[in-house]
Formats: sequence, C-alpha cells, structure tokens
Amino acid sequence: MGSNAMAGEAQRVQRPGSTADGDGMHWVQRWTADPARAGLKAFEGVEDDRASSDPGVKHVYVQDGAYRFDMPMNERDSSPDRQRNEVKGMRADGADLQILKGQTWRFTDSVYIPSSLEATTSFTHIMQFKKPGPGSAPIMVMSLRQHDGTPTIEFNSALSGKIVGHTALAPLQNKWIGVDLQVTFDDKDGAINWKLTDGSRTVVDAHASSLDTWLSQRARPKWGIYRSLKDKDHLKSTYLLVKGLKAYQQTS
Repeated sequence: MGSNAMAGEAQRVQRPGSTADGDGMHWVQRWTADPARAGLKAFEGVEDDRASSDPGVKHVYVQDGAYRFDMPMNERDSSPDRQRNEVKGMRADGADLQILKGQTWRFTDSVYIPSSLEATTSFTHIMQFKKPGPGSAPIMVMSLRQHDGTPTIEFNSALSGKIVGHTALAPLQNKWIGVDLQVTFDDKDGAINWKLTDGSRTVVDAHASSLDTWLSQRARPKWGIYRSLKDKDHLKSTYLLVKGLKAYQQTS
C-alpha cells in the first residue's frame, strides 16, 4: 500500500563535497554523524529521560556502529502522558548547523525498526523537525501510525496537515531500511520528497509542494522515539537503531 511507490534504486549522494544527483541538483555535504568518532557529540543535544523516571540508565547511546534509542515501558517524559528519547540538531566543526528559511536540505540515513516498535493510533514519531524552544509544534514528522487497522510508516507535513506518503510497516521491520529526505524550508512554498528503500528496491518515493515547512528562527531535526501512551494495546518496551546519518545543503 505504498504511496507513489516506484521501481528502481534511490538516488544517493556518494561522497562528501559538492556533487550532483540524477536530477541535476548540486549538494554540499554539511554534516555526518559518526558513532565511533563523534558519538553523541555529533548532535546539538540529547533528550534522554528528561523527567528522570528511569534513573541511572542510559537510553540513548552508541552500539555496534549505530545510535540506539531504548524505550522501556516505565519511562515517562516531563509530560507524563508520553515518552521521549531523542537527539536533536547537528554539530559540525564545533558549531550548531543552521537550517534557515528558503534553504533546501537533504538528509539520508538507515533505520532499524524492530517488531516491538509498533505503529499506534496516536503519535509515535521516529524523526521530527521543530523550531528550537519549549512548546514548539512539529513542522514535519516521520511516524509509525495505524491507518484503518493497518500499521504504516508515514511522512506528515504537520503544519500543512498533509500526509506526503505512507506504506505498510510490517515488511520493513527487523531489517535496515534507507531513508532519503529532501526538504525546502518555506512558510508557503515548501516542498518535501520522501523516499524509503529496502535494499535496492524503492518502497516509497513521494513528493508534495506548496507546503508550510517553516515556523521561525531555524529548523532543527530530531531522531529517536517520541510517542504517546494513549494506545496501550500497541505499546511495549522497545528500541530504535539509526546509522549513516548525513546532511547535505543544495547549492544550485
């Protein structure tokens, strides 16, 4: 039940520096998160059990070349109706990278979603973009959500109220899948291209334009698990793995 699914392999940026993809877009690699070399210092910040509900335990850490996000059922966020273990932002050369209005960025990585991390009828986000600061609404989210009783993975342009694409979750669990996301950040002329790959097979290649992908100041990506506790039938202790994180900025 993929949205805009198509055959063929996803276009990938192959090396750092300036390069062009198959559409003639030129990209400069601005960031990579190397778990072995940078660890959690690759990010602007870490949100690990902010309410200290599971004290003395690390829930966000490096394991076997990937970033691991653990989520035990007993943990609670500062808002007790939800759970959150995430990393936020991107640091390169000792500075926080700035995503500004009018810019186009590309984010690539691989994620491993175990069967214990289920889609829910409420929200279960594994990637977000937000404006820094407390109480900020999500700009866009990649989520695991039940659609008419079917577990799916979706990308939602939240400010626009538009699902850019979605596909069945179960065939993509318990394996590494590729994520390739392109975003133009703008309050009315924003655009999103979201692609998922399973090996050499493209599962979803979805695009939407004329979107609101901007709040103010700057946009900041987040990776990890952020979920509501409302759908108890689909919740259990779980984890998420992410590796190969890279970010590119379009130059022309």
